[in-house]
Amino acid sequence: MELIDGKKVSKEIRQEIADEVRQMTAAGGRQPHLVAVLVGHDGGSETYVANKIKACEECGFKSTLIRFEDNATEAELLQCVGRLNADPDVDGFIVQLPLPKHISEEKVTEAIDPRKDVDGFHPQNVGRMTIGAPAFVSATPQGIVDLIRRYDIPTAGKHAVIIGRSNIVGRPMSILLSQKGIDCTVTVCHSRTPNMQELCRQADIIVAALGKPGFVTADMVKPGAVVIDVGTTRVSDPTAQRGWRLKGDVDFENVAPKCSFITPVPGGVGPMTIVSLMKNTLLAGKKAIYK
Repeated sequence: MELIDGKKVSKEIRQEIADEVRQMTAAGGRQPHLVAVLVGHDGGSETYVANKIKACEECGFKSTLIRFEDNATEAELLQCVGRLNADPDVDGFIVQLPLPKHISEEKVTEAIDPRKDVDGFHPQNVGRMTIGAPAFVSATPQGIVDLIRRYDIPTAGKHAVIIGRSNIVGRPMSILLSQKGIDCTVTVCHSRTPNMQELCRQADIIVAALGKPGFVTADMVKPGAVVIDVGTTRVSDPTAQRGWRLKGDVDFENVAPKCSFITPVPGGVGPMTIVSLMKNTLLAGKKAIYK
């Protein structure tokens, strides 16, 4: 069993990005500029945004944080999006999800200029990704693909089972793994799949992205399978300094011995999500997707 080290790979990619940014600025270009918009004070969102700002610094990007209180109106947020769309100094921006319930995530996402949609959530980028055209790909699926490639994990002709069908992970993951150059045969499982355990036992690659701690057990995994755990659920742990710890969707202790490769939680997919956002920001700064 080999542990897939997302921390190590993300550090390598951040260094590669920083080197390219130094070359860009030395040649007279400007730093890529990423803006994060944060509404409210959700603990998880605060942590994610802080990590993204830190990653920008490490990559040599300019970063800006725009804050709104929980009671900000949808109209105020849409006005902010419009200003960022029109600002030539801003290469890419994200509106951190989730948003307060009185604000439509769909409306806000669709208002973002696809050329600055470094989260890869806009329907135009999703559509371009679906047909294999250049696009900003959502960060977590792209990060998983990068891990698979960096560890030289065979994919051509392999059976990949995706557990979960969210628009952020499950659906784009299924499309990326089936594209030419990766060439998996893909099955998507969800809450209405009656024979999920049987399908998982047939899988060469399992991507678990459903948000249920310990859902994937050893009897669902065949020997030698590759298991990618996207889950990051906070579970109570009185022995931990913060009173909680992160737990993945995979019963790691019992599943890991059966695997050829497996990602830990934390330290697997999580770091790759942020570095994929950095990659998209670099592409936006270079105008590499939308000429």
